[in-house]
Amino acid sequence: MNPRPLGRSGLSVSPLALGTNVFGWSVDEAGAFAVLDAFVDAGLDLLDTADAYPAWVPGNQGGESETMIGRWLARSGKRERVVVATKVAKWSRHRGLSPANIEAAADESLQRLRVDTIDLYFAHEDDASVPLADTLGAFARLIERGKVRAIGASNYTAARFAEALATSERLGLPRYEVLQPEYNLVARKYYETNLAPLVLDSGVGVVCYYALASGFRTGKYRSEADLGKSAARGGAVGKYLNGYGLRVLAALDDVARRHDATPAQVALAWLIARPGITAPIASATTPAQVAELAGAVRLRLSDEDMQRLDVGA
Repeated sequence: MNPRPLGRSGLSVSPLALGTNVFGWSVDEAGAFAVLDAFVDAGLDLLDTADAYPAWVPGNQGGESETMIGRWLARSGKRERVVVATKVAKWSRHRGLSPANIEAAADESLQRLRVDTIDLYFAHEDDASVPLADTLGAFARLIERGKVRAIGASNYTAARFAEALATSERLGLPRYEVLQPEYNLVARKYYETNLAPLVLDSGVGVVCYYALASGFRTGKYRSEADLGKSAARGGAVGKYLNGYGLRVLAALDDVARRHDATPAQVALAWLIARPGITAPIASATTPAQVAELAGAVRLRLSDEDMQRLDVGA
């Protein structure tokens, strides 16, 4: 699958990540195991989770996704075939990026995941109340103890991410090797204007979320009436049902027909082809969906295809 480096971390991953926030939400444990097996058997390896996933579901507490992944790892024996990424800071049980919170949250994630080391540990969001030196120092201690291999940052502004990189360099601390921003065909401006120049200049990896715009880029939602197809996703998708979003969807349909592919495959292939992108994140609820998403890795878009998809906001 032509692995790509995650910054300077020494880790390399396939160019598509599996989002697992659906585990414990719209996917039960048996379904999660089937999806994980299909993902790895397709030659893919990066699993993206968080301690907070999916605490928003009634009856959940958080940690359910990590727990399912941990049980699968124990049962499958496939630990050496995956790169496990999880996050700290957004869960109400372990809110923020204070050193004490990071350490406690990491220990609990390790227990739920049933691993000795978290391959990639993200700050799930910025915490301006804690000095960056303190946060990065806490991550450094986890790396020194072998609990974490590399670190990343999600939902950081360009200014704060640049400040974090400068702090690491100034103090000799591990740097954020991966950025996890929102980026897709209908949410482009902030990343391309502010973050892309920074990550390309610094050699940081990028693992972007909402790669399929909450499912809008699959082509499943084309009108207000379609929003009822998913109680979980419908609300998030509605904001894309505008002139720009529908123009992008028409372009996806056009390119998909040229390649005998699906809109989702084209949307992911576009991201995979973008400069600086290491791996977009996409969720799947069935092995069949995994097979569809995996097809994006083999899809090669031409310059004409890329231009057709650049419809302008």
